[in-house]
Amino acid sequence: MTSPTKAEGSGPSVALDPELAATTEVVVPKKLEGRSPGQLMWQRFKRDRTGMISAGVVIFFFVVSALAPVISKLYGKDPYTLYAQEPEYPFLLDDFAMPSGSFGGVSGDFWFGVQPQLGRDVFTMLLYGIRNSLYMALVLTMLCVVTGVLIGLVGGYFGGKVDYWLGRVTDFFLSFPNQLFFIAFMPVVTAMFVSPTDETPTYLRAVAIILVMWFLGWMPMARLVRGSVVSLREREFIEAAKVSGASRWRIVRKEVLPNVVTPILVQATYTLPSNILTIAFLSFVGVGFVEPTPDWGRMFRIGAEIYEQDPAFLLFPGAALVIFVLAFNLLGDSVRDAFDPKTGR
Repeated sequence: MTSPTKAEGSGPSVALDPELAATTEVVVPKKLEGRSPGQLMWQRFKRDRTGMISAGVVIFFFVVSALAPVISKLYGKDPYTLYAQEPEYPFLLDDFAMPSGSFGGVSGDFWFGVQPQLGRDVFTMLLYGIRNSLYMALVLTMLCVVTGVLIGLVGGYFGGKVDYWLGRVTDFFLSFPNQLFFIAFMPVVTAMFVSPTDETPTYLRAVAIILVMWFLGWMPMARLVRGSVVSLREREFIEAAKVSGASRWRIVRKEVLPNVVTPILVQATYTLPSNILTIAFLSFVGVGFVEPTPDWGRMFRIGAEIYEQDPAFLLFPGAALVIFVLAFNLLGDSVRDAFDPKTGR
């Protein structure tokens, strides 16, 4: 006689009829897996249509700037050639050195028109201008974030005299009028490395801009991180880590830093477009990049001088800058909401 079949499982044994057991499939419950905070954040972010569109726009700008040399080669023009002096384009500018075509000289050969007086291609000027400004702002933002996070973590966690003196140093740097300091100090930095009679190389101007802006750009991040760490250092899980014998470095690295990632990331998304605007401002006032280096701010400066004769020259760089800054700010809002769904716009 055949013994009854028993269903496998962690519960009590259940006797089954042999014929029924042959045709019955025993369903084993699936193991439930929890989601990490990063996975939850990504799920919330994917549901935010504004955030996804903004992320797509930002990625598009980064890709276009990275592929600027490739696009320029396929397009067949560069931002340095004076096409008005080329025999191939004899009537590119009129007698007043303005684009002879309609809407700033827009045509099949020059998609965004040409620069007045010199006849450079506006499309490639904008491509390389975005490339220079964007990657300089990216390097600058990374430097400011790293510096601000380190100073904020040290001051906020250790407290006492360390926090006091780091706070006074931060307040001292915050007292500088940034824009006036940029204008006054940029020529000093370049004069330290290059004789006034020599032309300053483009790379040196870029390094000087980054150094000066880094010098006065890390303080907001430091104060933000310091305030967040002060609110965390007396929490129960920090005290538990101390009681367990964890070192200060381990507590800061494993307990404090992961809990301040959200404000750091959100602040970084606001800092990068702000840095782009500041870099453009420096070139606009004449202390940033100069001819013939393509630059967003220098295009605005040229456009401000000839906007009455050729208002179309400002359209494309202005639209690109507005779209990028708006998209990055909206992306920052979406990232904040994804990390902390309790906050509302």
